Amino acid sequence: METIHIYHTNDLHSHFEHWPKISRLIRDRVKFHQEHGEPVFVFDIGDHVDRWHPYTEGTMGKGNTKMLNETGYTAATIGNNEGITLSYEGLDSLYQKKTFDVIVANLYNKNGSRPEWAVPYKLYTTREGTRVAVIGLTAYFALFYKMLGWKISDPLKELKQQLAEISGKADIIVLLSHLGIHDDERIAETFPEIDVILGGHTHHILHDGKTINNTLLAAAGKYGNFAGHVILEIDQKQLISKKALLYPIGQISREPWEAEASAGLYDAGKSLLQEKVAELEGELTADYFQECDLPQLLCEALRDWCGAECAFLNAGLILGPLQGTVTKFDLLSICPHPINPCLVQLNGNELKEVLRMTLDEDLHHLQVMGLGFRGTVMGKFVYDNIEIVEDGLEFLVNGKPISGDRDYSVAIPDMYTFGRLFPEIIRTNDKKYFMPEFLRDVLAWKLNQL
Repeated sequence: METIHIYHTNDLHSHFEHWPKISRLIRDRVKFHQEHGEPVFVFDIGDHVDRWHPYTEGTMGKGNTKMLNETGYTAATIGNNEGITLSYEGLDSLYQKKTFDVIVANLYNKNGSRPEWAVPYKLYTTREGTRVAVIGLTAYFALFYKMLGWKISDPLKELKQQLAEISGKADIIVLLSHLGIHDDERIAETFPEIDVILGGHTHHILHDGKTINNTLLAAAGKYGNFAGHVILEIDQKQLISKKALLYPIGQISREPWEAEASAGLYDAGKSLLQEKVAELEGELTADYFQECDLPQLLCEALRDWCGAECAFLNAGLILGPLQGTVTKFDLLSICPHPINPCLVQLNGNELKEVLRMTLDEDLHHLQVMGLGFRGTVMGKFVYDNIEIVEDGLEFLVNGKPISGDRDYSVAIPDMYTFGRLFPEIIRTNDKKYFMPEFLRDVLAWKLNQL
């Protein structure tokens, strides 16, 4: 008999307030299992990195890698935050000093080779000789990876190839899946040879796991609120039982030094981001629901950056004012979103319908989670080269009524192309994303012109 323990985290998104406790829990339990001769693995399922936090931004995620090293992770796969919120060079150097394996099967260089720092799968052998194969997959954002210089393959097709490659080589198969719950369920139904799927991306919580087709699904939510534990019972290399559970991190007592450690990461990041961006003579104001300077300035900058006829955005993207010496830390503080500029083509009727929607006060007060948004509410909309007349009965672009007979180039935050905010924008196929620049980079560019 052999008992294999697997600890897993996912979608931390640089919420380091729980990290000291998570790290302590994992290190203590790994030590306990090792002292009792039980094999133990520790996996992260991606989106550990999120550039809203000063420490992640200041180190371009390399600080996150250091944290995984210090905790003693066995392996990690990448999420979309590692994959498409960093430049090509940023991701390619993210794991330079890693002491764990990076497992991601469906990521390639644009020439078709695999990055040196990643493997599609890894075979681990326990002391008793049980062979554990671990495969990693990340979400299929093909266009964005291509724009950044990467090539990404269809995860399910890639999975099929990797399963064929390891056939006969493993007693246990574990999938690190940053694909989301729906793909995980589909994989469990399609590939019964997979014993365990450790999931992420959709921030789902499976307190006791979920079994489909004899495949155990496990996931630990988001932001470090939970850490997962999967227990596998092996008899002569045959898997005879498996179970999953979650540890609520908030219920674990905090050591006196841990709050200071979390605060120290913030301060370290702040120190790294003291580079001067601009010097302002007066204050540039910000407000979610009143006319003010910074949202309007960002809107103008967005139109210029994208070369568009007009632009609009929500004031809730700017979280505070600026004055005096502006640093990179200041820009991160007021605009922490990993949101890129985007240029879309809309015909006049589509544009008018979208603009009508932007006048809806319910939308202004909508609390948004996801889509790259790291603020609280949408806020009122601001416009550049767009006029609203007669309380929204008519709209002008460049001083002329919008015509349904022509198309308009419109600069927007890319978050409007996801989710369900603006169906007309989501439906259009004519979208151009500007990467890897974020909105705060566009704002920095504009401030330098003042």
